[in-house]
Amino acid sequence: MSWRGPIAKHLRELRIHLCQTSPSSQGVRDYVKANYAAFKSANPALPVLVREATGIRPVIYARYQHGKEQQASVDGLNAAQVADKIKELAS
Repeated sequence: MSWRGPIAKHLRELRIHLCQTSPSSQGVRDYVKANYAAFKSANPALPVLVREATGIRPVIYARYQHGKEQQASVDGLNAAQVADKIKELAS
């Protein structure tokens, strides 16, 4: 089951970078397709940006208070593993 619950208040923005066609981005595409609407419903004030670009490696960026950022590679992960990475970044 994918994680879609409310996230920590210190997270200010979530950016998901992926390729539209690359096999390494398949899990991210699957996660976004299956969970984006529910995730946004649970977190309406959180900006969630999905950026598609040809040939890039899939990465999730989390921006926190005071401009701090973290990133997690989701290259080759399935949708459940992508959800785990998002949960990790949000906690």
